[in-house]
Amino acid sequence: MKYYKQATDKKQVRDKEAQQIVENIIDNVRERGDAELKDLAARFDKVELDKIRVTKEEIQAAYDKVDPKVVEAFKKASAQIRFYAEKQKECLIPLDTDSPIEGVRLGHRIIPVEAAGLYVPGGRYPLPSTALMLGIPAKVAGVKRVVACSPANKDFGGIHPATLVALDIAGVDEVYTVGGAQAIAAMAYGTESIAPVDLIAGPGNRFVTEAKRQVMGTVGIDSLAGPSEMCVLADKSAKAEYLAADLLAQSEHDVFSKSVLITTDEAGVPAILDKMKEYAKDMSTGELALKSFEDNGSVIIADSYEEMAELANKEASEHLQVYTENAKEFSEKLSQFGSMFIGEYSPVPLGDYCSGTNHTLPTMGTARFSNGVWVGTFTKVSFVQQISKEGLEKLSETCLTMAETEGLDGHGLTVKVRLK
Repeated sequence: MKYYKQATDKKQVRDKEAQQIVENIIDNVRERGDAELKDLAARFDKVELDKIRVTKEEIQAAYDKVDPKVVEAFKKASAQIRFYAEKQKECLIPLDTDSPIEGVRLGHRIIPVEAAGLYVPGGRYPLPSTALMLGIPAKVAGVKRVVACSPANKDFGGIHPATLVALDIAGVDEVYTVGGAQAIAAMAYGTESIAPVDLIAGPGNRFVTEAKRQVMGTVGIDSLAGPSEMCVLADKSAKAEYLAADLLAQSEHDVFSKSVLITTDEAGVPAILDKMKEYAKDMSTGELALKSFEDNGSVIIADSYEEMAELANKEASEHLQVYTENAKEFSEKLSQFGSMFIGEYSPVPLGDYCSGTNHTLPTMGTARFSNGVWVGTFTKVSFVQQISKEGLEKLSETCLTMAETEGLDGHGLTVKVRLK
């Protein structure tokens, strides 16, 4: 392999500035509650809030501020997301079985968390798609209380109407106008308006991510998200126009977005880069996308399909696109990714919005050991055993021997008193 273009080397380091800022925010939210949330909304979002919770009437009024075509798009996307989530739920199978030892019955139960908190970013653009991607799996999982927090938009004096509509379509139970690390703190520890939750899911900026890191253990979290990533695998069969558009789409997220093109076709690379510049001229985000690709984009020339697969598995990217001959067959060699897109008609934005798979995915190489948000994110598997007297007798010698070995007399006693 060789680099045709290499990204600037930026090592991931712990953000000590964010760590201290977030510690202070969490402490202040725990001490001052809603008052701190309102003060921070005025400071960061430039919005004066008289209350934190969004009423049902305000949510319904948001529909009048959103183009009906957009509402219909949300509904169509939600149908796909819900279908996929329900199919995934079918894979979560309870267990209740006799073991090889008579009188020993073992099982597990799939139990949804009682309350889940969702963080829906505002940032440079509203992200109503994230509301659908988080809210729908949580409700399909059976979570009784689903809470969502999203920052105020100063142009609307509250949460963006499109985000409110998406949260409503997703079936979220409570919505609060809170953004940033303070939203994570409020959902983890509670305030006068917001009761604490058991699990928090959703992406955000460096402060949101740091806040999730700091509250982890008090509540569960889905993951610690980093900048968005994409790895594209291509050969001479891939169209330059498609690849250029895909690389731009990934790069337009922000200046930290990472794009990697691994191809066996070195001769085709100049046409891809030229097309990127051509398309960028007509994009409102074109300048940002080209700058992001210049800093964080890589083009790698692989000597073979085997090497291409090896490099992709090492990359363990959030999004993995496969644009090769026999793409489906080749994809079987790939095992490290958050979400895979097979074939030339499967661009990543379909997964971002409406194909049905979730777009909240592992980043920074964590796809090696973790997965994206799904129904299982909002459930836990709890173990069950029921043992009869006969089963106790058959297990007793093993249990007593192991308890004695570990010097735990009380453990052995629980068995001995039952054998009398």
